[in-house]
Amino acid sequence: MGRDALFDLLASHNLLVRRKRKNVYTTNSFHWLRKYPNLIKDWKPTESNQLWVSDITYLKITSGFVYISFITDAYSHKIVGYHVAPNLEAVETLQALKMALTQLTYTPEHLIHHSDRGVQYCSADYVNLLMTNQIKISMTENGDPLENSIAERVNGILKGEYLEQYSIRNLEEARIYLNQAVNLYNTERPHFSIGLLPPDTVHQSNLKTEHLWKNKQFKINVVNSFQD
Repeated sequence: MGRDALFDLLASHNLLVRRKRKNVYTTNSFHWLRKYPNLIKDWKPTESNQLWVSDITYLKITSGFVYISFITDAYSHKIVGYHVAPNLEAVETLQALKMALTQLTYTPEHLIHHSDRGVQYCSADYVNLLMTNQIKISMTENGDPLENSIAERVNGILKGEYLEQYSIRNLEEARIYLNQAVNLYNTERPHFSIGLLPPDTVHQSNLKTEHLWKNKQFKINVVNSFQD
């Protein structure tokens, strides 16, 4: 039985496993800093480095929690920037953006950075770095996870399929396991949304791929069942 048929069978018997509602919040959008409009409504990228999506998630470790910032290329699904930190300060989230920028081999035109309205993304240092590199700023408008679904999905995959499989004791171990997980995700994990190819292959060559999701409803069911 293939994966699609398996999910259909599980859904028909109400057996899809839902994640527990999280009790750690990584987004504070109730602040006075400027918020930006959503620039990507009904728009999809056609090549790499047209749209980066960003999000922050938490990871439970033995000594408490750490917080991971991801920046993902929306076309190839490659994680182009990431950083794990002991807190949610904006300066930590900025490190993921700096990594993404250093990996650019050329200056892309009309690159958009999309995120939620969290204080980290609205901070002066983060906004200034985007503007300095002529990157347009886009943000969600109402907190719906589907407004940033790729970033949310990446969070779920990295945690559920990789990081939560280990007993991580401290920040240093978290950094080691995160590096390993991102490398495996980028170079080996196939995606239905990019023709069952790994993200790095699609990103480096700007390959035109076939979208292999069964249908929109199946995708919504998966997101609703497994989103973080």
